[in-house]
Amino acid sequence: MLTYDRLFIGGTWVEPSSPELLDIASPHDRSVIGRAAQARPADVDRAVAGARRAFEAGTWRLTPPAERIAALRRFNTLREESAERIARLISLENGSAAWFTRAGQAGLTRQARAYLQAAAEFDWERTLTPSDPASTVRSVVRREAIGVVAAVIPWNSPFSSATTKVVPALLAGNSVVLKVSPENSLSMGLLAELLDRAGLPEGVISVLPADRGTSEHLVTHEEVDKIAFTGSTRAGRRIASLAGERLKRVSLELGGKSAAIILPDADLPRVVAGLKSHSLLNNGESCIAQTRILAPRSRYEEVVAGLREMMESLKVGAPDDPDTFIGPLIRPDQQERVRDYIRLGIAEGARLVTGGPHVPEGLEKGNYVTPTLFADVDNSMRIAREEIFGPVLVVIAYDDEDDAVRIANDSEYGLSGGVWSADEERALAVARRVRAGTVTVNGASVGFDGPFGGFKASGIGREFGAVGLGTYTEYQTITV
Repeated sequence: MLTYDRLFIGGTWVEPSSPELLDIASPHDRSVIGRAAQARPADVDRAVAGARRAFEAGTWRLTPPAERIAALRRFNTLREESAERIARLISLENGSAAWFTRAGQAGLTRQARAYLQAAAEFDWERTLTPSDPASTVRSVVRREAIGVVAAVIPWNSPFSSATTKVVPALLAGNSVVLKVSPENSLSMGLLAELLDRAGLPEGVISVLPADRGTSEHLVTHEEVDKIAFTGSTRAGRRIASLAGERLKRVSLELGGKSAAIILPDADLPRVVAGLKSHSLLNNGESCIAQTRILAPRSRYEEVVAGLREMMESLKVGAPDDPDTFIGPLIRPDQQERVRDYIRLGIAEGARLVTGGPHVPEGLEKGNYVTPTLFADVDNSMRIAREEIFGPVLVVIAYDDEDDAVRIANDSEYGLSGGVWSADEERALAVARRVRAGTVTVNGASVGFDGPFGGFKASGIGREFGAVGLGTYTEYQTITV
């Protein structure tokens, strides 16, 4: 059993303010797989105080960008060397299938390399050419670190969420207090070990597993300058209001209810194969999952039949089984939440094509949900409007291209989406009309060089690449 009985605060492993350890339960059978210390407000105060001292002293923020890049490159190398261990830990504590956690390691490498390249090419300081030829004033524009960053992440994809924020924030010269979910105390303990080995200055980075109450103490702390949050839209609204009262900088990556538009000329076997991962990745516990499938009426039943065959072929089981595609959900309450949505879909009058609220046979000890497909769904139904966060898909019929775009955009969310067509240019034209931050065409993977984030209730700000790096900086203009 893995145990973390200390907290990583300011680059040092220290005794927590409370000696009580949290039992970490396996989503597969609910047995205890580890124990970990949890941060309390006093631990947050200690981490923030150290971060502030380090920032004001300039031990990190005044380090040349090339040296910061070198340090984060060391961290990324350490992470790559630990890829298998990271994947196993996330599967163990999250229930994510091994295929997903292992594939995610390559994604972490691409993400880090995009940030490192962006930092190497970043316009840290430049002198503007005066617009008035007669002017003798020179304007020097600098990109300066913001200060102390509170990074708050969810449980569903912990390493990716953590590095998405920690890497650019550190590259920009900030000090960071990373608040992680209690469920991820084991994998985030490993993250802390790797950051420790990367050799960052004292006070610059802390990793704190903690509950929501402690999280609120962190985001309202008077010494925190920026909040970077990934999580639910409801929690994002709360954080935005708290940040607004205190004029803190804030970036929010929130929920989604993404639509996959299948155009009439699409290659259906290719679409179904692509939606297997785009709609059901990470057991459906993904904010970018394309869970609203928009199908033309002329091919509606063909799409439903193809999705049914695919979903019924998926192996549901232990996350460490190499044949498993769908593992257990994170907690019993999340399992019940998803099952309640399935019951709701039946009550709303949707046609249950496959699946249902029953737990898969032989897996009753864990947090398992049967992959479920609904047809004859109207976009006004709650199962089409609310983020379910589980292996549940709905198929909605549309009349023509304009109708498909209208339905796709008829959502409070706007995080992601997809368009499928044999004609790439046609798909691009439709994608440009979808009000979402990231739209994939024919199953393309999400890139890490371009900005990622949401429209509407899916968030504020962007992550990844140069744009994501820039959100952790302030502009300073010096006139000479």
